[in-house]
Amino acid sequence: MPTWKLTLEYEGTRYRGWQSQKNTERTVQGALQRAAVELFGGEVAVGGAGRTDAGVHALAQVAHLKARRDMPAQDILFGLNERLPFDVNVLGISRAAPKFHARHDASSRTYLYRISRRRTAFDKRLVWWVRDRLDLAAMARAAKLFEGRHDFASFCENPEGRESTIVVVERSDVIEAGAEIHYRITASHFIWKMVRRLVGTLVEVGRGHLDEPAVAELLKQKSNAPAKWTAPPSGLFLEKVTYSL
Repeated sequence: MPTWKLTLEYEGTRYRGWQSQKNTERTVQGALQRAAVELFGGEVAVGGAGRTDAGVHALAQVAHLKARRDMPAQDILFGLNERLPFDVNVLGISRAAPKFHARHDASSRTYLYRISRRRTAFDKRLVWWVRDRLDLAAMARAAKLFEGRHDFASFCENPEGRESTIVVVERSDVIEAGAEIHYRITASHFIWKMVRRLVGTLVEVGRGHLDEPAVAELLKQKSNAPAKWTAPPSGLFLEKVTYSL
């Protein structure tokens, strides 16, 4: 069964996330699956590197595609894009090893969050507009506290306690980008709502409602406080997926 590695971009506003669900048809994986079935005229298998949530976007989601018949890569690229909705686009495709798995083989993922400091006519669906004045330097210092190996139980949704809340964060940066503030984080994996709650916490720091010791305490002792600071999905992008091979 031939296997391909795909890189996709999508605006997640209309979708219930990446992963196909029984209760809804509008997922990015579902849209890609339908396009691939139509193109290949038969059974296909599609999987993604990151399970982006409802309303979350991707600049470079990686997916694997397995089909029962072969086809030139460029024909697949053009064929899929002709069949995909306007807000999902395949950027590139290459032949992969038969056992390549987009999620299991990934070594790290990078997410970008865009905070706008002004009202925007064009990017409302792609940013979080925060009206309050934010202390960028304080946010940048607090972001560094997330680097390293920590228990992120305070910052994730894990109602049944089935998933480990220990994550090793390689990079956690806050930078100024014109009228926006960008938060970028890289780790081997992420837990449900983790990035959005980290962003919400950093905004509370920027507003002056939290200081660095308070953020450090959230990493030491589990708290439900970050849940009420959860940033909206509109500003979150899966920016990059890295593979060691």
